[in-house]
Amino acid sequence: MWFSLMVANFVQLVTASYSLHINCGGKMVAINGSIYDDDSDAGGPARFQHSGTKYWGFSSTGDFMDNDSTDYYTVSNQSKLSTTNAELYMNARLSPISLTYYGFCLGNGNYTVNLHFAEIIFTDDQTYNSLGRRLFDIYIQGKLVNKDFNIAKEAGGVGKEVTKSFHAIVTNTTLEIRLYWAGKGTTSLPYRSVYGPLISAISVKSEVRDLDLHTSIFTLRQIKAATNNFDFANKIGEGGFGPVFKGILSDGTIIAVKQLASKSKQGNREFLNEIGMISALQHPYLVKLYGCCVERDQLLLVYEYVENNSLARALFGPEEHQIKLDWPTRHKICVGIARGLAYLHEESRLKIVHRDIKSTNVLIDKDLNPKISDFGLARLDEEENTHITTRIAGTYGYMAPEYAMHGYLTDKADVYSFGVVALEIVSGKNNIYRRQNEKSLHLLEWVSILMLYSYQIIFKINDERDKNIVRFI
Repeated sequence: MWFSLMVANFVQLVTASYSLHINCGGKMVAINGSIYDDDSDAGGPARFQHSGTKYWGFSSTGDFMDNDSTDYYTVSNQSKLSTTNAELYMNARLSPISLTYYGFCLGNGNYTVNLHFAEIIFTDDQTYNSLGRRLFDIYIQGKLVNKDFNIAKEAGGVGKEVTKSFHAIVTNTTLEIRLYWAGKGTTSLPYRSVYGPLISAISVKSEVRDLDLHTSIFTLRQIKAATNNFDFANKIGEGGFGPVFKGILSDGTIIAVKQLASKSKQGNREFLNEIGMISALQHPYLVKLYGCCVERDQLLLVYEYVENNSLARALFGPEEHQIKLDWPTRHKICVGIARGLAYLHEESRLKIVHRDIKSTNVLIDKDLNPKISDFGLARLDEEENTHITTRIAGTYGYMAPEYAMHGYLTDKADVYSFGVVALEIVSGKNNIYRRQNEKSLHLLEWVSILMLYSYQIIFKINDERDKNIVRFI
């Protein structure tokens, strides 16, 4: 009972937000079932906002060239609106040079960012107010996605709405949307302080289907129904602490269920570790954890289903399960694993050492992209305590020597393991394999023999100049 309660509280603690809606420069408003947060406070060039589970803020830089008059950062409609959701476009936030919105505490993954615009300062009549022209650049996550954006031109006139949609990847729980004055357009027509970027609303939503599955609590009945009562026909793998089953939820979502031994202390430790690590870390190259189940004697973890099983099976599994991987695909897999590790080591809020990177813990999706899995042995990377030895865990043959022999753990241990996996990908050979009637041979030993043989060939070159060239290369 205490274990179930602890897990439920833990899941609630680490739940992140997967959407964000802001009515820039305006009051809180409900549009199509979504609540757009209030952003009507005009005071100051920066603000941090907390609304329920949503955390966001903005900063504005620059000074309007307006003879020391008071700067206004929000504006109200001056033209006749021709929009479907007029409440979103009655007000807007304005900046002289740079306007940046930040979304915080977002779950990592892929997002669609919708930016809503309407030119509400200029007019479309034949008066002086129609002479203004506004141009600015749009950056998402530091990348230029739209240059010299002109609201009125894109919308087909002033007072008309236009929504620009962009793809964004959140890897460190933070989204940055920056609008930057391009230094073009008018600065004093129809009057001063009307140039610079202007935005009406922001809506951000995760591209993962809205399943409400992010670190959810599942019932044992749901899991049994999904896996046909853990039917052996649905078994797709065997982890270090239990089997893995394929299942289908009532809404059609395909899942993978890892069944851990509840009576094992190691199983309990891995269970909590997986929930704590993966639920707080979401990335395109990490397997997604949907939730868990703690009921009766069952400890169950529910993941996204990854179609092509493990990298190990794709490379050197039974022939009927192997996948022909060309060199560009092998390169893509190596790069994907490296990006996943870079996120764990450097980009995430929690710095994590996986401790068990190997080809069986890398899954391959339908598009042959890698996803790092199995975080049961993962540890927080405590840089100031690298001299402290830890209980050695992992798989021999993939462990860094300093960790295997002395227990010194840093993120370099994962880098070493990645190097072994990269050799497996390039060579198509398992790290540990057996020659007929001979003892087992490690892949690293095999590579060392090849390197030694290649050096012997090099040293047999007679021409001294050629030897120098080879040595330089």
